[in-house]
Amino acid sequence: MFNHETKTINAFSVETNNENKINVVSLFSGCGGIDLGFIGGFEYLNETYGENPFNIVFANDIFKQATEVYEDNFNHPVCRTSIDELDVSELPDIDVDIVLGGFPCQAFSYAGNRGGLSDKRGQLYLEMIRVINHYKPKMFVAENVDGIRNSRKNINGDNVDASALDTILVDFEKAGYDVKYHVLSAPDYGVPQIRRRVIIMGIRKDLGSVDDIFYPEKNFDETGEITGKKWRSSADGIDDIWDKVNDPLIPNHTSRDISKAKFYPGKKMQGNNKILADRPAPTIRAEHHGNIEAHYKSLLDDVDDMAGWRRLSVRECARLQSFPDSYIFTASASSAYKMIGNAVPPVMAWHVARAVYHTLSTLEKE
Repeated sequence: MFNHETKTINAFSVETNNENKINVVSLFSGCGGIDLGFIGGFEYLNETYGENPFNIVFANDIFKQATEVYEDNFNHPVCRTSIDELDVSELPDIDVDIVLGGFPCQAFSYAGNRGGLSDKRGQLYLEMIRVINHYKPKMFVAENVDGIRNSRKNINGDNVDASALDTILVDFEKAGYDVKYHVLSAPDYGVPQIRRRVIIMGIRKDLGSVDDIFYPEKNFDETGEITGKKWRSSADGIDDIWDKVNDPLIPNHTSRDISKAKFYPGKKMQGNNKILADRPAPTIRAEHHGNIEAHYKSLLDDVDDMAGWRRLSVRECARLQSFPDSYIFTASASSAYKMIGNAVPPVMAWHVARAVYHTLSTLEKE
């Protein structure tokens, strides 16, 4: 039902009209990874990601420290009301064309207890649908972990044949949208981190169908043989700041921004290992907190001696998530690690935003 052929567009080829802004409501906004991608206008690893014609008119999240970071960087307020208590009367009385939402993933993540739809957090997509029903936007974009495709627990906690994703897609479709999903891999878009995410797009049925929806074309691949660009590695992302801890020109890269959690020789446990220099980093996860992995370099000649290891700094994690250095995390290291791990990589979100804009532009020409 939802397994349609996927049309793609090269994000860099999309021409935008930045004079006519498209209003966007952002839910589960966190520290703003997906919103930064939709707004655009930043640089990352010497590449320019141009401004996009999207205007965030409302943002919502309950993670206090993340909302403070969001407000400091975007310079507009975030509603902190829990989304399941949010009255639609609190929403801006304005036409909205896009609703965004990276609804909570812990219920579906392979790293969690996988309660699926039986976990109350796994049901919060219904609150996103409530907001969609209020605005009836032209499109919506929802994001979640790849594990949502294999989560089989329903609201009652029973194992069923239909996946959580199947149920969620049907519910979005009932709201009046033609819906499809596609799995995007962050390194395919220039993010030096292994991160696979399900991106659900819906288009209002009176405007078009799934055949009108575009996703972003890959512009990197693992070997470079397909696209001409090999995946960016950890070293591509962070090698230049290894020896610049406490440099005042590099935000969130002081000794206070590096977890002091111990390493334990011979033990297999979360974060008790190094990332690799010549590969994209493993997924930066919110639950790591202080147990973030170690940098691939060492402070000692013996690279296997854990006494010379140091954990990734907040800025290094932000770099591996594709946040530009201009994005400042005005929070404790512990909170910053968590919100960065929760975020959608802004560079990947920028590619999605351009594909969404192209989809809307194509509809208007028909």
